[in-house]
Amino acid sequence: VQLQASGGGLVQAGGSLTLSCSASGRTFNNYVVGWFRQAPGKGREFVAAIRWNSQNTYYADSVKGRFTTSRDNAKKSVSLQMNSLKPEDTAVYSCAASRTIIVSSYTNEDAYAYWGQGTLVTVSS
Repeated sequence: VQLQASGGGLVQAGGSLTLSCSASGRTFNNYVVGWFRQAPGKGREFVAAIRWNSQNTYYADSVKGRFTTSRDNAKKSVSLQMNSLKPEDTAVYSCAASRTIIVSSYTNEDAYAYWGQGTLVTVSS
């Protein structure tokens, strides 16, 4: 499975941006897709996750109510809609996927088998 995140850019605080994670290769049935971010000088942190064949979504407390992840099975893509962006949201955002992952591990980057290259999001104050 190959993943590619796109859609990053520069946005002012309070603005919105939508990231996309496109997949190629084998089917994405039963895969969990997660979003992670890494700010300059910091470790990678969990942002959101969505099961490929369900509506269940999970969010970090820091983005809950502002970010929404959704998926398009036909297009084999997952989106991350980011609203009310803050300067502290500035980071490289990456998507990851795994088929064998339990709910309690969704926030753990080590639980994901496949990773795409990240896309930079910069929020100016």
